[in-house]
Amino acid sequence: MATTNDLKNGMVLKIEGQLWTVLEFQHVKPGKGPAFVRTKMKNVMSGKIIDKTFNAGTKVETSNVDKRTMQYLYKDGDEFVFMDGKTFDQIHVSNTVVGDAEKYMLENQEAVVATHEGSPLFVELPTSVELEITYTEPGLQGDRSTGGTKPATLETGAEIQVPLFLETGTKVKVDTRDGSYLGRVN
Repeated sequence: MATTNDLKNGMVLKIEGQLWTVLEFQHVKPGKGPAFVRTKMKNVMSGKIIDKTFNAGTKVETSNVDKRTMQYLYKDGDEFVFMDGKTFDQIHVSNTVVGDAEKYMLENQEAVVATHEGSPLFVELPTSVELEITYTEPGLQGDRSTGGTKPATLETGAEIQVPLFLETGTKVKVDTRDGSYLGRVN
């Protein structure tokens, strides 16, 4: 247990049986009336963001979320297998927990796996990854580095938009948050 005066960004609270991460908080002391704490929180499971106000000094239940850097080994049916590099413990994470991160994960790649009481909550990839284009239409004569884009399929199976001059076999840097093309890798 902690009080609202102890809140910090990134802290995980348990409210009504659900886990919420504190994104922002602000202590407010109005001229009249009691002080309060205004927070912006994100649901750990659904990703939903809410604004919640607490009276100053209110007790809130904190929760321990263990974030560890793990190596993605392979996909086993509907589950992904990750291994802790220090202890060599393996953990099975369902595809619902992995979510969109699946589009940008290659075997042996590192990711942060967050667990609470042994059950996986979410998988966090680095903000950008380097992947190879396995298929894209050939560019046409006169294509320039500025201008249009075309679809390209990556080695993970994800499809992104890339500039017209890129060809099959090119390594590209991709933003894992929104799937946007960040540049070519030499």
